[in-house]
Amino acid sequence: MHICRSNMPPLELLHLVSTLLLLLAACHCLAATGAGDDDDGRQFGYNGFTGAKLTLDGVATVTPNGLLMLTNGTIQKKGHAFHPSPVPLRGARSFSTTFVFAIFGQYIDLSSPGMAFFVTTSRELLAAALPGQFMGLLNGTSNTDRDAHIFAVELDTLLNADCRDISSNHVGVDLDSLVSQGSADAGYYDDATGQFRNLSLISRKAMQVWVDYDGAAAEVTVTMAPLGVDRPKKALLRTAVNLSATVAQADTAYVGFASATGILFTRHFVVGWSFALDGPAPALDISSLPALPPSGPKPRSKVLEIVLPIASAAAVLAAGVAVYVLVRRRLKYAEVVEDWETAFGPHRFSYKDLFHATKGFSDDNLLGAGGFGRVYKGALRKPAMEVAVKRVSHESRQGMREFIAEVVSMRRLRHRNLVQLLGYCRRKGQLLLVYDFMPNGSLDKYLYDRSKGALDWPQRLHIIRGVASGLSYLHEDWEQVVIHRDVKASNVLLDDQMNARLGDFGLARLYDHGSDARTTHVVGTMGYLAPELGHTGKATPATDVFAFGAFVLEVTCGRRPIEQDEGNNRTILVDWVGEHWRNGSITKAADTRTLNMCTLDEVSLVLKLGLMCSHPLPNARPTMRQVMEYLDGDMILPDLSPADLSSTMLEWMYNPELNTNVMSYVSSTSSGVVSDLSGGR
Repeated sequence: MHICRSNMPPLELLHLVSTLLLLLAACHCLAATGAGDDDDGRQFGYNGFTGAKLTLDGVATVTPNGLLMLTNGTIQKKGHAFHPSPVPLRGARSFSTTFVFAIFGQYIDLSSPGMAFFVTTSRELLAAALPGQFMGLLNGTSNTDRDAHIFAVELDTLLNADCRDISSNHVGVDLDSLVSQGSADAGYYDDATGQFRNLSLISRKAMQVWVDYDGAAAEVTVTMAPLGVDRPKKALLRTAVNLSATVAQADTAYVGFASATGILFTRHFVVGWSFALDGPAPALDISSLPALPPSGPKPRSKVLEIVLPIASAAAVLAAGVAVYVLVRRRLKYAEVVEDWETAFGPHRFSYKDLFHATKGFSDDNLLGAGGFGRVYKGALRKPAMEVAVKRVSHESRQGMREFIAEVVSMRRLRHRNLVQLLGYCRRKGQLLLVYDFMPNGSLDKYLYDRSKGALDWPQRLHIIRGVASGLSYLHEDWEQVVIHRDVKASNVLLDDQMNARLGDFGLARLYDHGSDARTTHVVGTMGYLAPELGHTGKATPATDVFAFGAFVLEVTCGRRPIEQDEGNNRTILVDWVGEHWRNGSITKAADTRTLNMCTLDEVSLVLKLGLMCSHPLPNARPTMRQVMEYLDGDMILPDLSPADLSSTMLEWMYNPELNTNVMSYVSSTSSGVVSDLSGGR
């Protein structure tokens, strides 16, 4: 009204109104892109990221329509996105943030590691994070470092037992480690009914997350809901977290997002984001958010729907018959080929070749069956060779993981005493692994099947040396350390010259020399499991040595590591051989079919070496390289006495007082003990 009463000329008045309108439009534009941050960095908002000056690294990028894409589907990659300026969080001030995200997984129920919102005082820590694991936040070393100075809310789509994950679809609150302070299955509570509704993080659908940190109460709450649903009144997760130690050393901290991909095609998107200190984060304008990519196949063209039915009926019928015959023929041998498999291309066999090689996977070609499928003998035409084809079950995620583990690890191992993985194939629900064929089958048949005939002592000693050589290669001579975790007679195969080949690497774990892997669950076969596994869950080269010791005694004595009679009385082979040693008759423990006067010294040495490898204390066992030196006569076996194994293995396993001594000994002498790389994150 004041403008109307002024003496301002009409042209100048029009110019002033136009200028005001332009300023209002500019402010709206700044608010939509997030460029309208407060001067002190207290709050900001991005309704899409077009023109936003985010700091990006790895494969992170902003798409033409304004989506922040942290990963683009490339396997074994990581991506980070930082707000361009740090925020003043000294003293762990309260803050609030909300963001909209979507994860495009390749499968409905199987994905790479998820993504996370983070607060950190060190960009260098994220730069050192592993691609393909730990969601691009940490690496194998920093995940156990309580000085990592990072806080994160993880949207995790991969179950990792080492990080104590509750499921493969959960939200977690992390502080300086991916072992969450608190976690909950992804979902939200319906305000109307109070009912909990599950959400799938890899559903390719947009979801909104609200994170609020109360600095005074040292508590964080996390809430989520499908995009378009109002913020639920009941939080999904509420947990005590004190950020004062995490950000106490710096005046400012960086905020942003991180993600990583494993060996499966996955894309992680952030659609919109806002943040505020000491107050609620600005609400996002849902109508202004950029659209996600199509979540399914493109809709069929309307033109084609009209034109195709009008085409010549005779031509379509003839073509249809031809296509039907051709497709039916091809479907018989159809295979599955996915993006993450491109690196393994030269090692892929066609399903058609394997089908014909095994005579249609005939029962007549069946070599054996295990927990993950069946093994068939096959004869390839090109190249002309005999192979063993293992069909891995695909009903469970565990079957898929075992298949991937064997392909990734075994294809690069090269040793005369290891079964060589030649390649693989995938068809629908079938996973096929192709190995060298071992014509003489598994060793356990020669030890316990009398119809096979007894192995003489030179053959047994040659087999023991071969397995020892293969394990020495895995532990010390290959580019990485490989822990087999299932050394036993049934996993040792014999070639046409009766040479031993260690096989079945489905439980194997790899890690770099000089580091350690992390295993927190016990796997393997009873009788071959080292006693410390029951307490630590950590597989090490020393646990492989223990299993090898049980294997040595098994081959030499022709008896299983644990035997049970009709009265349910158990005999532990290690204890039984040790008792013979204490009685001065250790060679009498050997299989009598193998003995003659010329071999008694060798038999005695091998049995004592087996007991030495089976020592209850891991640091008292030799390495596999030392085992080879003992067997080859390059080093003299230490002067052992039966008193060194005075307690029975059952006592070591079940006596609480002895267990306490074992754990005290292990904790004080084996700070670098190996655990598991799993994979997972």
